[in-house]
Amino acid sequence: MIRPEGVPVWKRLLDISCTLATAPVWVPLGLLVAALIKVVSPGPIFFRQERVGYLGRRFSCLKFRTMGVNADTTVHQGHLEQLMSSGRPMTKLDKAGDSRLIRCGLLLRTLGLDELPQLLNILKRDMSLVGPRPCLPYEYEKYLPRHRERCATLPSLTGLWQTSGKNRTTFEEMIDLDVHYASHKSLLMDFKIIVMTIPALLSQAGEVSTSRKLILRSAATQPLNARPAVNRQ
Repeated sequence: MIRPEGVPVWKRLLDISCTLATAPVWVPLGLLVAALIKVVSPGPIFFRQERVGYLGRRFSCLKFRTMGVNADTTVHQGHLEQLMSSGRPMTKLDKAGDSRLIRCGLLLRTLGLDELPQLLNILKRDMSLVGPRPCLPYEYEKYLPRHRERCATLPSLTGLWQTSGKNRTTFEEMIDLDVHYASHKSLLMDFKIIVMTIPALLSQAGEVSTSRKLILRSAATQPLNARPAVNRQ
């Protein structure tokens, strides 16, 4: 059962002060990302998606669009369901590339730049800087009561899971980390996680780059008749 404890005052003050203090950095950067998306892909700049946050409440989560318009999202649902039941590491679909992504989409995702608009969600009190990532409604519906304990705190941009291995952890390990944070969050813990986020993002970028190089190298060494046919229409 989720135990509502309210959002600590220190957490709200940290969210507001850090978001506003860093505005001279993330606002111009966000404008640059928005211009890039407009140039490389027709369609809207932002992507809105319903997510589940604090105490199971739903809200509209903002992101920069990194996929083509009307991209098929059922692929992600199937992938997530497999991760929840298989005990495999939480690898992302786009780690090895994803045909649904726009140009530069993988780079924006790897560096977390697609999530910059969620700073507006933080100012609106839908999210916090530190905590569990907001889950999707179909994911929440499959949660056991223990899993829903992660919603006892505000969802966030970064958190204990993201700085503790992320893609190398299983679904249950992610839940353990998120529930631990929800029960033991503190100002010092939030500061530590914020500081550790940049090295974690750089490490993630390195993993994606290595994975892509291995895939390209493997494809280059395949015999021509073993390679998949390319539709040249």
